[in-house]
Amino acid sequence: MHAVIVSNGFPPSKSLLEEEFKAADLLLGADGGGRTILNHGFKPDAVVGDLDSFDAPETPAFKVVHRPDQETNDLEKALTYALEQGVETCTVLGAFGHRMDHSLKNMSVLNKFHSSFDELIFRDEEFDAVLIEDTFSARLPVGNIVSLFPVSGEVTGIQTEGLMYALNNESLETGVRDGTSNETISDEFSIRIEAGALVIFFER
Repeated sequence: MHAVIVSNGFPPSKSLLEEEFKAADLLLGADGGGRTILNHGFKPDAVVGDLDSFDAPETPAFKVVHRPDQETNDLEKALTYALEQGVETCTVLGAFGHRMDHSLKNMSVLNKFHSSFDELIFRDEEFDAVLIEDTFSARLPVGNIVSLFPVSGEVTGIQTEGLMYALNNESLETGVRDGTSNETISDEFSIRIEAGALVIFFER
């Protein structure tokens, strides 16, 4: 089962949401993300969160799941709900933007939940973000931007193929060295790491 979750960051365009909605078994709003779905003329299957950013209609035509605990943010609540429904792959729109602290928190959420899904992608109009702890490869046009961010502090044993600035069994570390604005030099690139958690942003 595949879910699309709309979070409350920079809202996706109607065309991106429509494209993702076509492939979804479940469309979820993470609190204020539900308002984005409705504003684009779609109906979510459920809106999940503490509901401080979403005014539910008196008689909603969709499920409203109120989860008031303050130990998790609304995206975490929506991802947990998706897992409860048997979702195996998930694309999150609107995970970044509006507030810097929320964007950083959602990087932590990606780290927390990526192993719970067969595939978890954070997507906007230009980039996808995925987290890896072993290997990753993708086919992209030559010249596409690829950025690497070590979210576990230090990531070691990084080996890349198909990128302009190659890493050969090297390390990246938060606050020391990262891999911003690399780019593809062939139509496929791959990354292997030995230890740590690495977020890869790549141009769609």
